[in-house]
Amino acid sequence: MSDEHVLTWEITGTGGYETAWATLSGTGLRARGRVMALRPRPYWMTYELETGQGYVTRRLQVTSETADGTYRLDLRRDGGEWTADGKPLPELDGALDCDLGMSPLTNTMPALRHQLHTGPGEREFLMAWVSVPDLTVRPTLQTYTHIGPTARGGRVRFTSGDFAEDIEFSREGLVLTYPGIGHLLRTD
Repeated sequence: MSDEHVLTWEITGTGGYETAWATLSGTGLRARGRVMALRPRPYWMTYELETGQGYVTRRLQVTSETADGTYRLDLRRDGGEWTADGKPLPELDGALDCDLGMSPLTNTMPALRHQLHTGPGEREFLMAWVSVPDLTVRPTLQTYTHIGPTARGGRVRFTSGDFAEDIEFSREGLVLTYPGIGHLLRTD
């Protein structure tokens, strides 16, 4: 059984928008998305994301276009080993998730895997963080902590270094509001 969603967020952090066509099935996620942003400089971006069992990243393909040129990334996790455009990334050993900068969609995976949007818990994750628009990949430590239920789902505190925000998730585990990043405008 699969649950298909068309999600559009206003991305306040970039002065833009993101639309994702996402399918949740069992314990996996497939999505493709389009982004328009004005900050830090104008860019267009497209991506395709595929996870395996437990919402663990398999592949993230991204293309970003700026006035300076086009950037491409093929980020893969195969058998626990990460590569970017075919080059090994040993610094990501142990990471299960990618995190596409300024995109609410990729916060879904760790929350769903551990059901942090619905019940108590705190987890620290090593993430393959992708900066935008240059698509540079680097490891980051992130902590997700269940805060409590909301009328629409649940709230999870996200922290990474000095950055902390409380993300509101829907009952299905999709990001509704992420202060400083964006908020959901529409879902179909």
